Amino acid sequence: MIERYCTPEMTAIWSRESKYSRWLEVEIAVCEAWAEEGVIPRDELDQIRSHASFSLARCDELEKETRHDLMAFVRNVSENVGQPAARWIHFGITSYDVIDSALGMMLRDSCDLVQNSLANVQVSILNLFKQHGGVPCIGRTHGIHAEPITFGHKLQGWSKELDRSCNRVEAAKGEIAVGKVSGAVGIHAHVSPAMEFRICKGLGLQPDPNSTQIVARDRHANLLCALAVLAGSVERIATELRNLQRTEILEVQEEFAKGQTGSSAMPHKRNPWNSETLCGLARVVRGNAHAMLESVMTWHERDLSNSSLERIVLPDTFQLIHFMLVRLSRVLDGLVVLPENMDANLRRMGDLVFSEHLMVALIRAGLSREDAYKKAQQHAARAWDGVDFRTSVWEDSEIRDRIGDEELKLVFDLAHHLRHAPQNIG
Repeated sequence: MIERYCTPEMTAIWSRESKYSRWLEVEIAVCEAWAEEGVIPRDELDQIRSHASFSLARCDELEKETRHDLMAFVRNVSENVGQPAARWIHFGITSYDVIDSALGMMLRDSCDLVQNSLANVQVSILNLFKQHGGVPCIGRTHGIHAEPITFGHKLQGWSKELDRSCNRVEAAKGEIAVGKVSGAVGIHAHVSPAMEFRICKGLGLQPDPNSTQIVARDRHANLLCALAVLAGSVERIATELRNLQRTEILEVQEEFAKGQTGSSAMPHKRNPWNSETLCGLARVVRGNAHAMLESVMTWHERDLSNSSLERIVLPDTFQLIHFMLVRLSRVLDGLVVLPENMDANLRRMGDLVFSEHLMVALIRAGLSREDAYKKAQQHAARAWDGVDFRTSVWEDSEIRDRIGDEELKLVFDLAHHLRHAPQNIG
């Protein structure tokens, strides 16, 4: 992933140094389990614990010969441990016992970071709700004015959607926080299931109940699908913010810093570039999820087709998701809300937005639904031609005869219309 869209926190999990450190944790945990079994002498275990280390530069040198990054790592660790204890490094296990167990820890920790960032976005939404949740604004369907809502109605919808994504990530984390120390093809030829359980427990993982040479990739595909849905939710919020910032709507604005450039050619421009960035990155996340779905299928007990793909899509997806959540929090925290423009847009078509209330009142008064719809539509059509909708309705004697004045006032009462609007995020 290019540095522009990386965060320091996620980089700390996915850097090569961090990945190799996780590999070393697994190798040492396996040695400790062998010592508990009485296979590795205690003094040699102490030698392993005190001397086990690696150098990325030395690993690179060795990989030129091994053409296998994990075995280059094992040889480097063994060099540093020294004999006789070095013979126990990677004893009775296969490469993906180390790689997949380490990956399970990295994915688990990445999910925790995503959930923490999701919580921060929720705080940003809550703060906006406290300040502007009760502000009336026009709801739109198909891009056209529909009926009044509150800004808090939008905010609550975002919050509930992100809640669902948080639950999906939590469930996916439970599935992905697994390891395997079952050896080549997963048959436990050397490490027993009980020993595997102890090793995984020490690493904060559950053992995969039926691994092959790898942990089955349906787990990883499910996780990336959950992240893709989350990215879609972020994109939905960002798209709404972009639309609300359009010049002819202008109900909100991204914070515009002093000295910031909107356009190199047009000094007046204040573009919603942060929201646009989020929409673009969401497309990459969805593409990565599709790529991971292609890796669910492997030949027999494994092949290597998943390896190259995962080196890209797993770290990149988590980097992008974390970046997006951090950026979304920043956008929401700095968002300029313009209640006066919300009110102007709400009043732009007069009281035409109350046409459904008129139809419902006429049905209550005895008209068929079809006749009530036609009567309300008749006055709405006049409003589209420039006649004030409320005035047109009040001058219709047939309507006045069927609906009393008090009920007709309720038809056009904004407070009555919004009486059930959300009062809080919950």
